[in-house]
Amino acid sequence: MASPTNSSQNGGVIGVNNAFTPASCNPVAQKITSFTASGDFNVQCGPLGGTRSGAVLVVAGGGSGGVGCRGGGGGAGGFQLLTSQTLSPSTIAVTVGGGGSSANGTNSVFANPSNPITSTGGGKGNGWGTPGAAGGSGGGGGGGVGVKGCGGAGTACQGNPGGAGVPGFPAIAGGGGGASAAGGNAPGSCGGAGSPVTSVFGAAPQPFYIANGPANGVSVCGTFAGGGGGGGCNPSPGVSPGGTGGGGNGGRGNSGGPGNPGTTNTGGGGGAQYNSPAPTTQGASGIVLVKEDAFTVPVAASAPGVWSMQSVYSNVRAGTWTKPNLITINTKGIFMAAGGGGTGAHPSGGGGGAGGLILTPNCFSKTFATTGPYFAETIPITVGGGGAGAGWLSEGGSGTDSVIGDSTKSDILIAKGGGFGGSVPGDSVAGGTGGSGGGRGGENSSCGAGAAATQTGQSGDSGTYGFGNAGGAGSQPARSAGGGGGAGAAGSPGPGGAGGAGGAGKDVTPVMGSLGTPFFGPTNGTFSGGGGGADCGASGGAGGSGGGGAGGGGSANPGTVNSGSGGGAITLAGPGANSGAGGSGRIIINFPDTATVTVTPGANSVNPSPGSTKTAVFTVSGTLSVS
Repeated sequence: MASPTNSSQNGGVIGVNNAFTPASCNPVAQKITSFTASGDFNVQCGPLGGTRSGAVLVVAGGGSGGVGCRGGGGGAGGFQLLTSQTLSPSTIAVTVGGGGSSANGTNSVFANPSNPITSTGGGKGNGWGTPGAAGGSGGGGGGGVGVKGCGGAGTACQGNPGGAGVPGFPAIAGGGGGASAAGGNAPGSCGGAGSPVTSVFGAAPQPFYIANGPANGVSVCGTFAGGGGGGGCNPSPGVSPGGTGGGGNGGRGNSGGPGNPGTTNTGGGGGAQYNSPAPTTQGASGIVLVKEDAFTVPVAASAPGVWSMQSVYSNVRAGTWTKPNLITINTKGIFMAAGGGGTGAHPSGGGGGAGGLILTPNCFSKTFATTGPYFAETIPITVGGGGAGAGWLSEGGSGTDSVIGDSTKSDILIAKGGGFGGSVPGDSVAGGTGGSGGGRGGENSSCGAGAAATQTGQSGDSGTYGFGNAGGAGSQPARSAGGGGGAGAAGSPGPGGAGGAGGAGKDVTPVMGSLGTPFFGPTNGTFSGGGGGADCGASGGAGGSGGGGAGGGGSANPGTVNSGSGGGAITLAGPGANSGAGGSGRIIINFPDTATVTVTPGANSVNPSPGSTKTAVFTVSGTLSVS
């Protein structure tokens, strides 16, 4: 090993002099995502919090062109281009509207929780003196002998009205409205122009820009939502031009000139037909574009190997020295379920409460407390166990907590174990508090409430992203117990004649994705259902979705293993019978596929998953290392 050039500056330590690397930021370029069909949008992962800024274009489907005598052009789909948007770290549903066929187009939606955007489908064009339909942009009004149709109204801040038809010969209909201009009145009848987006999404060409077809308005890449041209009688056949941005040309001429559909995924209106029986012309489907602005990802300070004492001193004094026993990880979502509560064996026992559930946004960073030697730390993982099912006239056990991080420190995520179901008359008849509360027993309960949930009251992210509900009430006169609370809903009260149903679990697929059975187990993406309660007869309440054990019967009905669900209460039992145990917990963490992820022991796993993701699954306690 070489020695430093100046051993006095290194405190006499002999070794390679590795420089301290201070905290820094890595740039991430802007990203544009195009939706030509409905789907889900997820922001890029990065700094703490996960929110991004950016711009969103939402264009609805265009209206159909009119048909029959002197049909009006179809209105373009509603157009909204919004900048300086805060993009939520949760999964955002995207709906791309379809073009109308003898109808208005349908709406396009970007369901951003911080600012949902809905653009209205374009209005259809109408024939023979009938007004055009209102829409994002209005449809053109029909022409006729002695009558004329007015153009349909456009939606404020989304589009423009359609043009009006003329009543005399040659009877010609109006053009459909476009995003930046109204439809032309007859006899011009051109479709209204669409709006360009190149100032926000970049100059053409771009892979997500749509060129107009040969029978549509002037080809302009990067322009959307042009209106359809109107139709009509003309001494010489011709066309009424569709608006730039995908509007279809309208047919004109005594011989019945053909109209043309709007260009797919532009939101353009359909061009009108002149005469029947030609079919209606289709409006174009819409589009949604999302631009995420460039940002930076923080990189933690590091100090590997042997370092200069002078460097240590300078950085500690400046407050920039890396801190031991803390690791920040960037994820694409974390799901945790604690162990579900067990139940007691009794004529009318309450269902076990589900383990508390945590579901973070799909772009989530957090610093965790670690264990192990300095610079070789691992993050401890604790998977909670299900509460025990108890014997005759005995009290069941509560589930235990699931934890990411050193549980003796504050930098952790903790899902609280589910509460036990109430059973034995006395203090425990109310059931136990927990992530979700246990159902109240039906003996000597005086119709009291079930046990309270504690998950949402946890500090920090554990409560902010936590889910849990109270157990159901018991009914002493009917000797009917309540169901255990679930992550998605409270337990049901004992209705009399049967135990209360366990509260529903929570579906985690909107954040974690449709990972399937290898990752989710038999409950396939829904977890932490409450256990069903029992009554003094043979009937019991159903277990909550996500693995809750059903109540009733003469044998144990446990919560599903690794689902975090509560156990079902047993009835018609005698000495030697045990009630249902709670299901053990589960932890799943999605990482960008560029991360290096190691887990222990072998029962846990790391595997590739959809969406450029790798997924760590913990079904038993172990450790996590990420670099």
